[in-house]
Amino acid sequence: MTPLLEVTDLTVEFPTRRGTLRALDQVSFSIGAGEVLGVVGESGAGKSLTGAAIIGLLQPPGRIAGGTIRLEGERIDTLPPDRLRRIRGRRIGTIFQDPLTTLNPLYTIGRQLTETMRTHLPISESEARDRAIGWLDQVGIPAAAHRIDAYPHEFSGGMRQRVVIALALCAEPRLVVADEPTTALDVSVQAQIITLLKRLTRDHGTAVMLITHDMGVIAETADRVAVMYAGRIAEIGPVSDVIRNPAHPYSRGLMDSIPSMAHRAERLRQIDGAMPRLNAIPAGCAFNPRCPSVFDRCRSDRPVLLPAGNGQAACWLHG
Repeated sequence: MTPLLEVTDLTVEFPTRRGTLRALDQVSFSIGAGEVLGVVGESGAGKSLTGAAIIGLLQPPGRIAGGTIRLEGERIDTLPPDRLRRIRGRRIGTIFQDPLTTLNPLYTIGRQLTETMRTHLPISESEARDRAIGWLDQVGIPAAAHRIDAYPHEFSGGMRQRVVIALALCAEPRLVVADEPTTALDVSVQAQIITLLKRLTRDHGTAVMLITHDMGVIAETADRVAVMYAGRIAEIGPVSDVIRNPAHPYSRGLMDSIPSMAHRAERLRQIDGAMPRLNAIPAGCAFNPRCPSVFDRCRSDRPVLLPAGNGQAACWLHG
């Protein structure tokens, strides 16, 4: 089957006075209809930048310098801004980390939902309002018919995030890019949002790119997971395989740093060192200065994604 979203060799650069910085380096992955792809990694790995490139919201001077992005077979990375604006919201929905920056504080929730639907769908004002109430009900807003005329500040953080999800889905997009949708929420609300995303994905056949640093969220939500490091994909595969038997030393380090309920430990394991700066990416594998399994080839040749179990890993251990 043709993937709903197909990203091939995506490269993003930032020109500076001292040269061009490559923030994403030939990133490739695909997402099928009804599938949740989790994207994880440390801060600065390129997760949010990948999402921004897909939805066409790269901040200048950032630019797509290479590769292709296809949505349902149509190339969208070369579309003019007005065409891409029509796709954004209609075929691609976005859930941002902070609902307060997504929702307009001067408009009621109902107005924001109905305007979004009427912009992208051929429906009347009354039909849009009825659908808005239905979406608020689907995402778990109590007394939706009454709360639809409330303003964002009248909702709690968890309820606002539910409204943002309704806003992202109300035009029935084929793809949703969710950037850290549960980071600012407490654990109980996180669980509710995860359940909601899984149900809506299943019911509507929506593909979801879930960007997060929380492996617990990935384990509960994603079908596959892509682990990013220094602007490249280090490993990609079924979520159960990556969590239980990671193929890349970086993925293994991430998994080992998660506290275990089964084993008591005096101290959590950690990955020594830090993510390299964009102007100081080492030769060979970018992870080699921090890797416990490094050998000579890692310091000279940059690995591509190689078959590793049921997935792929950019590591010469599998070469």
